[in-house]
Amino acid sequence: MPTIPELVEQLATALKARGQFMATAESCTGGLIAGACTDLSGSSDWFERGFVTYSNAAKCEMLGVPAAVIETHGAVSEPVARTMAAGAVVNAHAHWSVAVTGIAGPTGGGAGKPVGTVWFGWATPMGVFTERQHFDGDRAAVRQATVAHALAGLLQRLTNA
Repeated sequence: MPTIPELVEQLATALKARGQFMATAESCTGGLIAGACTDLSGSSDWFERGFVTYSNAAKCEMLGVPAAVIETHGAVSEPVARTMAAGAVVNAHAHWSVAVTGIAGPTGGGAGKPVGTVWFGWATPMGVFTERQHFDGDRAAVRQATVAHALAGLLQRLTNA
């Protein structure tokens, strides 16, 4: 798998070739995906903005996630990831987005959602796609794996578009 900086460079190339922009909607990564994107000089040519929506209230207010969806499914769920991704595209006026919501640990996990559980959402011109992953390791490892998977997933969808 390419490194995070390599993924960002490939993503930048693909987005710039289309004249399009991306946004991020992050919970468990706290802005690390946006940070990785903006580490690359010239990212303003393809990166629109990032939403760090760590609290449930932020997910509702900034991305339009209905509180009832969080109450019914929990913040770490497919419907929340899907709505976060869609809300990022709408509220950022971007073409593409990636959203992540998960449990990086070491606390917060449970039987149905252990530490390392992450839901991803990718909003694309073809629709919104979601995926659940589980990553092993400590908090830092889970967050880094989440960043890499989020970027790789967006790049894959861009490449296949």
